[in-house]
Amino acid sequence: MDFQKKRVQFLAFVAAIIALSITAEKCRQLAGEKESSQSGKFTFLNCFDMTSGTLACSVKEGVKLYFYNIRAAHVEGARHDAMQSALVDAVKQGMSQTASAKYAKKEGEKAAKLASRKARRIIGPIISSGWDFFEALYYGGTLTEGFLRGSGTLFGTYAGGFLGEQRLGRFGYLVGSHMGSWVGGRIGLMLYDVANGVHFLLHSVQTLGSEVQET
Repeated sequence: MDFQKKRVQFLAFVAAIIALSITAEKCRQLAGEKESSQSGKFTFLNCFDMTSGTLACSVKEGVKLYFYNIRAAHVEGARHDAMQSALVDAVKQGMSQTASAKYAKKEGEKAAKLASRKARRIIGPIISSGWDFFEALYYGGTLTEGFLRGSGTLFGTYAGGFLGEQRLGRFGYLVGSHMGSWVGGRIGLMLYDVANGVHFLLHSVQTLGSEVQET
């Protein structure tokens, strides 16, 4: 039942992203090239041009992976220390080997969750968000574009890292954070383009109404 529910939620999410993408593309065409998002023109395909695009992507992803890896190593270290301490306590209390292992594992998971919760607030997501914000400005985008892209990256990194860690542990966190960061940033850009398109449409309607009244 839970699997079916998650499957439906995933399909609904994909459908919403596709609908948002189509709407954003129409809004970009409506508002024009200059008014649309600027940083969105640099896609992952530019990472394979073997020139400046490849260099920029390598540096960006390398920095993100470095900080994600620091966070993951910190969590694993906290888990290991807690398990060692719990095993010592279990031996002192005279627990059996099986009970000691279960107790140590339980304490290790508690410590890992606590360390993960603390580190998640300050390392990878903030680095990714800040990088995407300034990248949007570098490519000629507005502060609003940078804010929406950075916000999307921030929430995407949090969500992707959390879901990935729940399923595949440390490796899942690294992959989920990267994927969530990219998807979240793109959603932020699409929302920016949709808002621009709606603003352009409303402005056009108001201008047309004013012209009609003058005539």
